[in-house]
Amino acid sequence: MSDDKRKERGLCELYAEDPDRADALVFGRKTHADRRGFLKGAGLAAMAAAVGAQIPFHRNYPAGLIPAALAEAPGGLVLEGKDGLVILGDRPINAETPAHLLDDDVTPNSRHFVRDNGVMPDMAQKMDASGWTLTVDGEVDNPLTLTLDELKGRFKPVRLKLQVECGGNGRAGFNPPAHGNQWTVGAIGNAEWTGARYADVLKAAGVRKSALYTGHYGMDAHLSGDPNKVPISRGVPIAKAMEPHSIIAFEMNGEPIPKYHGFPVRTICPGWPGSTSHKWLKRIWVRDVIHDGPKMEGDSYRVPRYPVKPGAEVPKDDFRIIESMPVKSLITSPENGAQVGGRSLAIRGHAWAGDRSVAAVHVSTDFGATWVRTDLKRAPNKYSWQTFAARLEFPSEGYYEVWARATDDQGVMQPFAVAWNPKGYLNNAMHRVAVTVS
Repeated sequence: MSDDKRKERGLCELYAEDPDRADALVFGRKTHADRRGFLKGAGLAAMAAAVGAQIPFHRNYPAGLIPAALAEAPGGLVLEGKDGLVILGDRPINAETPAHLLDDDVTPNSRHFVRDNGVMPDMAQKMDASGWTLTVDGEVDNPLTLTLDELKGRFKPVRLKLQVECGGNGRAGFNPPAHGNQWTVGAIGNAEWTGARYADVLKAAGVRKSALYTGHYGMDAHLSGDPNKVPISRGVPIAKAMEPHSIIAFEMNGEPIPKYHGFPVRTICPGWPGSTSHKWLKRIWVRDVIHDGPKMEGDSYRVPRYPVKPGAEVPKDDFRIIESMPVKSLITSPENGAQVGGRSLAIRGHAWAGDRSVAAVHVSTDFGATWVRTDLKRAPNKYSWQTFAARLEFPSEGYYEVWARATDDQGVMQPFAVAWNPKGYLNNAMHRVAVTVS
């Protein structure tokens, strides 16, 4: 089965079905008799990442036993340093943030969503960058090998508020369902990232005229444990890499990038699918062709070139690579299902539009019959989301829904329902929350 057709499954599910097979798949041990040193390499890193700490007595850990931290935790898993995230999968780790926890203008590290494709590298688990280097090679005249200190010292740092959104954010809203993590609305974050401009690093490497695309490679291990397999390797056109807001980041909200978000270094290619913002970065391969690494091929992070009927089969040649994400908005206050005392309600949220900016956000309380324009803040820099706010008046008691609809600077407006595609990407349907007025 190809990587992009592999079903992502959870540790709890695997252990419930067949503990021995779970040990083999997740931690690399083949039988109950295989006890000596089974937790090592990618297997040890996988379990340490899952429980949120190093395991001093890992050599004594019995076969076929799911860690208590996973077996007894609500939902099966708690992520260290995270606050209120909903776990969608634990192999690899995928967790989204409920909308009401995304109210901050700058998303705290504790509330930024997590999307993994492989097993967290040991270096990130230990938060120790000793020995880390970044290689930049391929279609360049001066290949680079940079340490973390060289990356920080050789290039002028920039600090920008940048939104990163998973291409599958909103997949749970597709009917018929699309394969993949069933994100609702919370696979989005807007942190403040510090790093070197991607363009400055490429210029130092002497990018050739033949350069067309970049290919990103990280330190994370493939879920199979095979050291020869790469879990994901995507990239961007040279023009996107050279865009001044694309950076090679080493800090998130003024701190070293947390282990779940790519320590010690990652790319941030804002406004495009989060898969282009590569975590645990170790190599940038500059290509003279469109990069063809894992999850760049087939229908991965691609949508049909034309509208298709829900559930339709689409020929592989009829897909295009996703680039700029569509216009979108999110109501962060009040929380869905809120009880409102009185006839007046303050609402708040954020809006963003990929490579574009947001021109307006309107809200409705009568199921779209009429709309009210909100107060929309300017973004502090390009690719940061924009905050909107309004005060709404309700005519009577009862059940209401607050709908939000953003419009970008080219006049493109969020739809009521998104066009279906086979992989469940780019759902930018209007967000809505329920309130009961009493």
